Amino acid sequence: MDFFYLGILIFLFVLATFDLSVGVANDAVNFLSPAVGAKAAKFRTILIVAAVGIFVGASTSSGMMDIARHGVLNPHYYTLSDVMCIFLAVAATDVILLDIFNTLGMPTSTTVSMVFGLLGGSTALAFSKILDGGHTYADLINTDKALSVIIGIFLSVAIAFVFGFIVMWITRVLFTFQYKKHLRYSIALFGGVSVTSIFYFLLVSGLRTSPILANIGWTPDWIDQNKFEILLTCFCLFTALMEVLYLCKVNIFRIVVLFGTFALAMAFAGNDLVNFIGTPLAGLESFIDFTKNGSGINPENYSVSVLAGESHLPFKQLFLIAAGVVMTVAICTSKKAHKVVETTVNLSRQDEGEEVFSSSRLARRTVRGVLNATNTMSKYVPSCVSRWINTRFDQEDAVLEDGAAFDQVRAAVNLVLAGLLIVVGTSLQLPLSTTYVAFMVAMGSSLADRAWGRETAVYRITGVITVIGGWFITAGAALIVSFLIATINHLGGFFAMILVMCVVALVVINNNRKFKQKREQDNVDTLFRQLVRCHDKAETWQLLLQHVRRTQTDILEFTRNTFRNITQGLMHENMKFLRTASHDIENEKGIWKRYRRKEILGMRKIDYLVAVEKNTWFHLGCNNATQIIYGLKRMLEPCVEHVDNNFSPLPQDYVDEFIPVCNDVDHFLEVAQRMISTGNFEGVDELLVEGNAIKSRISQIRHAQQDRIQREDSNIKIALLYLSTLQETQELMSAARHILRASKRFQTQ
Repeated sequence: MDFFYLGILIFLFVLATFDLSVGVANDAVNFLSPAVGAKAAKFRTILIVAAVGIFVGASTSSGMMDIARHGVLNPHYYTLSDVMCIFLAVAATDVILLDIFNTLGMPTSTTVSMVFGLLGGSTALAFSKILDGGHTYADLINTDKALSVIIGIFLSVAIAFVFGFIVMWITRVLFTFQYKKHLRYSIALFGGVSVTSIFYFLLVSGLRTSPILANIGWTPDWIDQNKFEILLTCFCLFTALMEVLYLCKVNIFRIVVLFGTFALAMAFAGNDLVNFIGTPLAGLESFIDFTKNGSGINPENYSVSVLAGESHLPFKQLFLIAAGVVMTVAICTSKKAHKVVETTVNLSRQDEGEEVFSSSRLARRTVRGVLNATNTMSKYVPSCVSRWINTRFDQEDAVLEDGAAFDQVRAAVNLVLAGLLIVVGTSLQLPLSTTYVAFMVAMGSSLADRAWGRETAVYRITGVITVIGGWFITAGAALIVSFLIATINHLGGFFAMILVMCVVALVVINNNRKFKQKREQDNVDTLFRQLVRCHDKAETWQLLLQHVRRTQTDILEFTRNTFRNITQGLMHENMKFLRTASHDIENEKGIWKRYRRKEILGMRKIDYLVAVEKNTWFHLGCNNATQIIYGLKRMLEPCVEHVDNNFSPLPQDYVDEFIPVCNDVDHFLEVAQRMISTGNFEGVDELLVEGNAIKSRISQIRHAQQDRIQREDSNIKIALLYLSTLQETQELMSAARHILRASKRFQTQ
């Protein structure tokens, strides 16, 4: 039996190792997004600063938060067997949920995942004890503590957003977007306040219980008693230092951003380490206590009351250092970390850029409501005040680093304010989620910075709603999944736990495989990001040319496949082909809408004379691509209705007549696709003539079909369906010819 629990512990530590890398990928958004978005330094430099902060934070951490040991469950009423079931369920749930969210590129909370996982797993075992009699739910679960954790976590969403908006608005009014003109008398104060705030945040949240500070007498009680003196001294010293550095031509905002990145990374590693290794270490301490004191006692009857007190785990510091090494390697190598950071940066970027989310009804209603409220409030604001404020938000000559999503002023505000809010939460003993605080501060500051213009607001709000919704889904999913896994573990025993381990391994492998596939499908978006960051007009034109070429090639590939599925589905009464076509059309509509918007943004960045020359052919290609998508949808809908209702099939003479047309259309699309993708338009005139001949042939068949309907007593439903399909095929050919002709004129000089 001891060997069985030792095996579970080994698996828990394997999961913890993976959880550390997955968790860092998720929480990288907390401390990387401001610096990456503002281009405060090279990405490698930012990673090094964050990695050092993570390693120092993990290595100097006091170890464990009580939440993993006795913050949710009451250890006096649980046995070794119980906690092993719970901890396995929590670890499995945590890894599965975080890996899914990271694969989707969505930031979530490791704190929420762990807390609700513990609550779900502990509740599952608590129910079994309640059914056995003698205990109440309040005896088994620390409901007050769990409720305070949950309330504190979700309150941080609204608090961080509101404060992010207010502080950023005030800061922007003071500095404006041309902030380098207004630094002489304000930068020292701003730098002093910022660095003091970050230092105090580092002291309270990162090093508060560190043995290093304890050795010099800076205990938590001493820090609390002397916090005013610490703040005043730091403010005076750092303000003077910032003024000296400014006079030496040093970029103060860059210092604040990098120092804030280090501090937030360090505090994250120190405080959130429990989210990753808390349950394995609690399980290890329980197992060690059992091996020492549980001789001859069944693990199902051995109480783990050792978890109720302070941790006395031997070699704990070595575990923390090892965790720091894993997290440091993960932040430097994880592609998922880069993807999660991209999500937050794109939602808060100053320019229009790449919108990764679509519009939603709630977002549209929210924007409309805010516009109405703003128009009403503006009537009561004096026009001179309104004009002055607008001059402070003038973005015409904004100071942005090459390729930056926003400026370093906003990056500094995001980091300083996130740190301050976490310090306040810690002082008030409110367990705030660092992910929620950092993300919502970034969203509030971007709103205050007027980054959410009327052209982008619905997309940004949809993104924020999606991310917040994902957080609540994390909570509910962690509770339910952990409850179910713990119940299965408890009822199924050894075999159930083995099954859970296998399922977790398969899920993790599958999610990583899907993530790699998704990365391969994002090549066009990568090309667009290069286009947006490019400032050389000639190079921008080449990137846009490449992007348009690939987009049109994809459209024709989609057209070939969808047209084939529709016609084959109709002629062979195959609903699977028709459903595939329906799914592909809906998917392509969303993709094409985003690509068209991106390429219009690209057209704005190229040389004006080139744009004037190419505009007509660019928009001709775009309009006909849209016509193809909606033409295929019009062709599909009556086919689906006909086949799905099991109406009579197409007569064989219709099929024999239509198959050559389908083959000719497919051949035309294949050759046109090859010409556009390679940029070699040799023989294009002959192909256009061939396409026109196909159109004429379809027109003759269509007129013949109209005569049949008029003269023959045939099935009217089938006759009209065939006529409609012929007409849409003819329109498809016309649009495809226009795309080919437009692409030739667009690509050639």
